[in-house]
Amino acid sequence: MAISMSTVAFEGTQAQRVDVQVQMIPGKPVFTIVGLGDKAVTESRERVRAAFASLGLQLPGKRIIVNLAPADMPKEGSHYDLPIAIGLMAAIGVIPADILPSFIAIGELGLDGSVARVPGSLSAAVMANSHNLGLICPKANGAEAAWAGELPILAPQNLIQLINHFKGNQLLSAPKPGELISGDDGLDMRDVRGQETAKRALEIAAAGGHNMLMVGPPGSGKSMLAARLAGLLPILSPRELLDVSMIHSVAGLLQRGQLSRARPFRDPHHSASMAAMVGGGMRAKPGEASLAHNGVLFLDELPEFSAQVIDSLRQPLETGEISVARVNAHITYPARFQLIAAMNPCRCGSGGADGIACARGPRCAADYQARISGPFMDRMDIQIDVPAVTPADLALPPAKEGSAEIAARIERAHAIQLERNGGHVNARLSASQLDHVAEPDAQGRSLLNEAAQTLGLTARGYHRVLRLARTLADLSDSAHIHRLHIAEALSCRRARQAPLNSRSNLGSKRSNSSNIYSPNR
Repeated sequence: MAISMSTVAFEGTQAQRVDVQVQMIPGKPVFTIVGLGDKAVTESRERVRAAFASLGLQLPGKRIIVNLAPADMPKEGSHYDLPIAIGLMAAIGVIPADILPSFIAIGELGLDGSVARVPGSLSAAVMANSHNLGLICPKANGAEAAWAGELPILAPQNLIQLINHFKGNQLLSAPKPGELISGDDGLDMRDVRGQETAKRALEIAAAGGHNMLMVGPPGSGKSMLAARLAGLLPILSPRELLDVSMIHSVAGLLQRGQLSRARPFRDPHHSASMAAMVGGGMRAKPGEASLAHNGVLFLDELPEFSAQVIDSLRQPLETGEISVARVNAHITYPARFQLIAAMNPCRCGSGGADGIACARGPRCAADYQARISGPFMDRMDIQIDVPAVTPADLALPPAKEGSAEIAARIERAHAIQLERNGGHVNARLSASQLDHVAEPDAQGRSLLNEAAQTLGLTARGYHRVLRLARTLADLSDSAHIHRLHIAEALSCRRARQAPLNSRSNLGSKRSNSSNIYSPNR
């Protein structure tokens, strides 16, 4: 009779149940694992054999067949070691077989019988909880799995502890959830001297979840501003925290079971490959875009990224998810992130600004900016010039407002949006929703229609202006969108229509005004 033990296979962030069926039949002593497993799965038999030998257990001289069902589902990873070992121990009578249907098991075995940490324990625990089952996992994964709720969890450090627990010689205590940390990085907007226009733009972007591009010479503070964005955003809601944690669990990034309420901030190097950015590889792990889900993806030195990598983000910017298609699998990861990008105006850096001559002239800026496609640029709601910081700027006293004060305004705007939009920020509003919540007044509508013709706005650009204006109205506690909100939103888009190296009014004027748009222009 076959002995059955349950484990999981991961499809994206979701865990699918897999039955590990163990049967011993007369014949030549052979240990075979079937069921469409990868190399790590087929190597399990040697790890299990060595672990059993270290415990003084000997496999019987029979033909041992381990089937991972369903057989047509790809199986990847080393977490199948522990359920295979448990099934074999039940088959040879080391542990009682009647307890196996009550648990799901994951874990990698060491040659000495230790149970090593594996990724995905939170997703496995959530699935086990939904089926009213318990979970057997490595001790290193116990604190992470405990976040899934009230379910029986056994977290042995080695096979000896597990055997003694099932025989009643030792009691494995239930692990406690790991620490819930705030994720405060200590970065404050008071550290930024000058750059009032960029600060205002960053506040608008944070308030509505809008994508933003900063263009300026090296050392102007673009990366410094972007790094402080995460501290302005509201903390993750419980549902968002679970979604983010499951992605990081599958990627193996949760350490000691700690969860962070701060929104993710991912800043990959510009040498990142397509698979690193959107996910993929042999095991189709989540990429940087998915790891930034419900948070921020910061691309510094934007034109230095591969054109294919940049354009691969166009689809998730619209849909909020990434589909990784392979020959034998089709996996979808959530990827609803806020994109913040920074770039120099040209390869030389200055782009001819502030009297610094460009080595190649205007063509340098044109060639450098041409690396970014028009459809990608059309998805950037805000685009500003960030001028070089002068000695006078550095001599200024610290700003009166820091991240805490700005974050308070952003949190109020977020609360307004979530209540009005059914749980979505303004950047995620659909065109039909815009008709109900972002209808400007007569003067604002007239200005928007005129600007759409003059600036040649696409349909996507037109809607993004409305979303941005809705955010500006929320920041000013206005229930309606007025001409001033439309004008300021258009000023954020206007910089994109002009050459990026031009000294537009958005960035060249170091004004202390809190508005990007000035009605006197």
